[in-house]
Amino acid sequence: MPAWIDTHCHLDAAEFSADAAGVRARAAAGGVVHCVLPAVEVGNFAAVRQLAHLHGDSYALGIHPLCTGRAREEDLDLLDQALAEAAGDPRLVAVGEIGLDYFVPGLDPTRQELFYERQLALARRHKLPVVLHVRRSADRLLKHLRRAEVAGIAHAFNGSAQQAEEFVRLGFKLGFGGTLTFDRALQVRRLAAALPLDALVLETDSPDIPPHWLYRTAEQRATGQPQGRNEPGELPRIAQVLAGLRGISLDELALATTRNAVAALPKLAALLGG
Repeated sequence: MPAWIDTHCHLDAAEFSADAAGVRARAAAGGVVHCVLPAVEVGNFAAVRQLAHLHGDSYALGIHPLCTGRAREEDLDLLDQALAEAAGDPRLVAVGEIGLDYFVPGLDPTRQELFYERQLALARRHKLPVVLHVRRSADRLLKHLRRAEVAGIAHAFNGSAQQAEEFVRLGFKLGFGGTLTFDRALQVRRLAAALPLDALVLETDSPDIPPHWLYRTAEQRATGQPQGRNEPGELPRIAQVLAGLRGISLDELALATTRNAVAALPKLAALLGG
């Protein structure tokens, strides 16, 4: 059975509060050997750390752009302190989830950018890669990255081919997940098929971004059909779709995406025994 790494999984989310252990066990039974659990705000730093240690996974600490409206600037100091305190923790592998979101209405772009820039500086200070949230913001993210001297993963990538090439040039790997399972996601599927294999990592972003077999339209939900909950255990089936798009075997894809995840998040090497 191929071994997979889910490079972006919110196992601490409320949707998993009743059965996180079962969710992780199902993923392991399907070949998901490791999950990276990014934080989204100071209040869940402890949760992702505890879950990573409990299940043999890893975690990242950061403040998500969607949380910047309620975050205090003092939270950046708390992040700095948490990163320093966890410097000796082999399971802390990145600063994240950080970035910019120009899709969700009502967010202050200036405040988002302040948090993003300050967290890039923290990543550089603590010598850690970053896990980036990229939504209608690739060019602005890249502007800061060109002078930040950090790399990592651009999660749930959905930009242009030119933007993808620039992230890769700067040392980033690009995360692909449930979106590529939709036939109508033409740009994402083209990128997933055409980018160099050494640029790709796999993720679920669970419980979000469900693959097509879990997705329910608004009309379906209105008739009482529940939205399927995405889980890290869906990763092998998502990988099957990606392997089909690229015309390669599952074993080749698993080896490549594991190698790429370690390249992006170097502390994974020791955790994976290599």
